[in-house]
Amino acid sequence: MFDSFAGLPLHPLVVHAVVVLLPLTCIGAIAIAIVPRWDAKYGFLVLACAIVAAGSAFVAMKSGSALASRVGIPTQHQSIAKWVPWLAALLLIVVAALWWLDRRFEGARSTLLKVLAGATIVIALVNLGWVIRAGDTGARTIWGTTIDTTTPGGG
Repeated sequence: MFDSFAGLPLHPLVVHAVVVLLPLTCIGAIAIAIVPRWDAKYGFLVLACAIVAAGSAFVAMKSGSALASRVGIPTQHQSIAKWVPWLAALLLIVVAALWWLDRRFEGARSTLLKVLAGATIVIALVNLGWVIRAGDTGARTIWGTTIDTTTPGGG
């Protein structure tokens, strides 16, 4: 089920969703955590992006395992990337909580909401760094040798 789609390996297709949507979610989460009035306007969009990013991250993990069973396990990439879905799920939880609580307690943020906003920023920054590391190790696994041994226009 997670092996291929239309004859192509599913993993590289799904990974593109993760490496685009998760950083966008992180930026949006930081924005709504810092500027509460933006949460009223854009919070639902950030939440929707977080849902799709987290879902895509879990599909990427499963499809990566399927791809690894065909081509071998990229150890460094796997050891880093295996945390991306769980971190994305944690980000989804705090974004959802911040979005929901901001609506429930309209007005100025309470101390609890300020703490949650701070946690959202920290979790978003960890996610951002982690998805960059995972993407970098995956790209180096696939493209590193090719890039190191060729020149532009030399193919």
